[in-house]
Amino acid sequence: MEKRRAVVSVIGKDQVGIIAKVTNILADNSVNVLDISQTILQDFFTMMMLVDVSEIESLEQLQEQFQPISQEMGLKINIQLEDLFKAMHRV
Repeated sequence: MEKRRAVVSVIGKDQVGIIAKVTNILADNSVNVLDISQTILQDFFTMMMLVDVSEIESLEQLQEQFQPISQEMGLKINIQLEDLFKAMHRV
């Protein structure tokens, strides 16, 4: 089976538990984190993860599971297939 990858981006005010809550949702859906990068610029938290979504049929359903965290913590969380992410961010 061909590996299907996606990019998860998280942006918001830095606070305790962001990584734990996002990765718990990924783990609950059997999504493996392949690479992760995060930084804090003053009070702003940013994180990008490359994840394996080969076992996920609908990214929309996974995206919906991030909604409660987004609302609770004031975060912008997006998941996009790697190919779409590359096409949208090509300069």
